[in-house]
Amino acid sequence: MNPRVAVVACLAAVLLAGCGDLTKPLMPKKPAIEFSSNVTDQQADVPVDTIVEASATHGDIATIELEWSKGSVPLKKQGRAWMATERLEPGTKYHLTATGTGEDGKSGTLERSFTTQALALSEQTYPSVSPLAGETVGVGMPVIVRFDLPVKNKELFEKNMLVETSTPIEGRWAWFSDTSVHFRPKEYWPADTEVTIKLMLNSLPAGSGIYGQQDQVVKFRIGQKMVAYVDVNTHQLTVKADDEVIRTIPVSTGDAKHQTRNGTKIIMEKLTKVDMDAATTGVDSEDPGYYDIEDVKWAMRLTFSGEFLHAAPWSVASQGRANVSHGCTGMSTENAGWLFGQMKKGDPVEYTGSPRQMEPGNGWTDWNVPWDEWVTKSALKEVPTASPTPSPSASASASGSPAPAPSASAPATSSALSVPNPG
Repeated sequence: MNPRVAVVACLAAVLLAGCGDLTKPLMPKKPAIEFSSNVTDQQADVPVDTIVEASATHGDIATIELEWSKGSVPLKKQGRAWMATERLEPGTKYHLTATGTGEDGKSGTLERSFTTQALALSEQTYPSVSPLAGETVGVGMPVIVRFDLPVKNKELFEKNMLVETSTPIEGRWAWFSDTSVHFRPKEYWPADTEVTIKLMLNSLPAGSGIYGQQDQVVKFRIGQKMVAYVDVNTHQLTVKADDEVIRTIPVSTGDAKHQTRNGTKIIMEKLTKVDMDAATTGVDSEDPGYYDIEDVKWAMRLTFSGEFLHAAPWSVASQGRANVSHGCTGMSTENAGWLFGQMKKGDPVEYTGSPRQMEPGNGWTDWNVPWDEWVTKSALKEVPTASPTPSPSASASASGSPAPAPSASAPATSSALSVPNPG
């Protein structure tokens, strides 16, 4: 073969071999992980009701932390996003860190440092709860929440006020003012029920530039069912334990000028002795009906206006026969001491036979409100059916704009709250 021809043929073979790779499709480059969050780095005045969230595309978040001076805020995965389980504290610096690996096999990191808006105490409403944690109370005890500043966003607050019970009950919240809301079951609480109140209100907007201050979790117990029944006409007080009569006590109630009120009253406090001054009920010291008695024993308050169950040794002759008091229910010292030992805060005392009716709010008068009227005092139009859990926002991005999710609310037997309802 001609040497020149041989060289050409060899070069052609080499070129063909090399060009063979060009016939294969090029593999696309795999993308790196991309992070997004609803807060930006060095952002200031982040609203305290923001639910911080972060997500990733082209990869998954492997670790995530939201830290501040007192520790870490727990986060929970919701779909592909991670969401804080708490709102933010006012005037506080936070640091958000997330790591993950992209489809390209390379790791990535999200870093966000931000500071929340500052709030004065005049911009925060604090919830006080009764009963107190650890108390054992009666079957008529309402849950009472008082706020020191008004709540205008009642529906949002009520969605974040949970009542959990060891025995299922039907119950609802009822608002009596912008600063007072009560919860009660449709019927008396079942005896021996464990109750947990969860007020997840911290940094929740109450309206008019006010935010909730501090979450509250209060656990208490309903004790034995004890109910006292007072018949004003027959001058008798009957005590039932678990619906069985255990004693009938002769009593004297209010006379014609100071009639005892009809209706269901709840024992609000118990005092082994108390000074009773008629001036506290508006009776002038010059009035013939004025009294000032020291060390009245075994007193249990029923109304704010001054009705008590108590020992009245001065009226024993009238007890069981006539009504001679200024509105209180008096009995012998022995019977009063026994009753004091049986009854507890939250036990109902049902009065019948008097023409004088209870005034709304003169004590814990919740049980004098019919159930169909009670539910109209709720801020929610429907019975709650689910725990409040914000969903990841579809529009959450690095812009830093908080994106509140649709909210749900909780029944009286709801499961434990894990993620707060967004404001």
